Amino acid sequence: MASKQQKHYRVVGLPGDYIGVEVYAAAVRALDALTQDRDFRIELDEQLIGGAAVDATGEPLPQATLDACEGADAALLGAVGGPDWDDRPAEQRPELGLLKIRAALDLFCNLRPVVLHPALQRFSPLKPDRLVNVDLMIVRELTGGSYFGNKWRNENEAEDVCRYTRPEIERVTRAACDIAMKRDRRLTLIDKANVLETSRLWREVVRAVVDAEYPELDLEFLYVDAAAMHLLSRPGDFDVMLTENMFGDIISDEASMLCGSLGLLPSASLNERRFGLYEPIHGSAPDIAGKGIANPYAMLLSTAMMLRHSLGEDEAADALETAVHGCWEDGILPRDLDPDGPGTDEITDEVCKRLG
Repeated sequence: MASKQQKHYRVVGLPGDYIGVEVYAAAVRALDALTQDRDFRIELDEQLIGGAAVDATGEPLPQATLDACEGADAALLGAVGGPDWDDRPAEQRPELGLLKIRAALDLFCNLRPVVLHPALQRFSPLKPDRLVNVDLMIVRELTGGSYFGNKWRNENEAEDVCRYTRPEIERVTRAACDIAMKRDRRLTLIDKANVLETSRLWREVVRAVVDAEYPELDLEFLYVDAAAMHLLSRPGDFDVMLTENMFGDIISDEASMLCGSLGLLPSASLNERRFGLYEPIHGSAPDIAGKGIANPYAMLLSTAMMLRHSLGEDEAADALETAVHGCWEDGILPRDLDPDGPGTDEITDEVCKRLG
């Protein structure tokens, strides 16, 4: 009998800056362990982004990086930015590399799952009774709004234009609805429709898409200030939360603290051809870089999201998530949760051991 043909994927590796390099290395080790006894292989093509790219090329997103992504199945990012580049002009700030890659690759749909594992409940700042059934997905529109609108400033004034079009809202709404249909069929739109015209357009478009294409969904509207409050008072009541770019940035960071640490949560940024950029939601943490204590869990869970959403390797994704959760259950916790906990390499060793 002929052996099953091995699948090959190409992934662009973007270590980035400071602890981004360290947690990226943990993901590489996990991928190597995962592929040992499975019928697929991953070719990693490492490229520059962020401050490392500024130092090497003078710009935060070199054309070579974009070219590599255009022909790849996915990209895996550590983190970018830090004080080394604070005095650079705006066009050389590391964070601009992220904005540019999102725009250039049309990564319009950002997914940030927030699931509270029982082993981590004690690290949440909320009381246990508020944390029952916390399992939500934040869907953030990623290539529009004030982050990408026209900007200007003079000595006394500044302006950031927030602009959205109906097609932009429709496509991210459909993405959120598709996810909600596979979950509890509840969708909450987060906006500020009592004040902003863009939010009023969002409400109109989201309602039209749901009524016409997803009538089975339970649709709720919630102002962003109320959503911030309800995320702390009743987080278990939410299923899928859909929102625009800036609101999503803020709300998802607030939601991450339900689990006790930014270092635990992954993210995915997807385009319409299934390509995704996968990264932990935490930053580059220059204060702990080089000390070997960076928390790799969010990066490892981002790697699992890549396996599932862009590569279609659900079994491998499940295995990696199970390994991470098993470490939590056994008390293998990073320094941001346990001052006496293991370092980055030791945690990665434990995860890889469970993948063997």
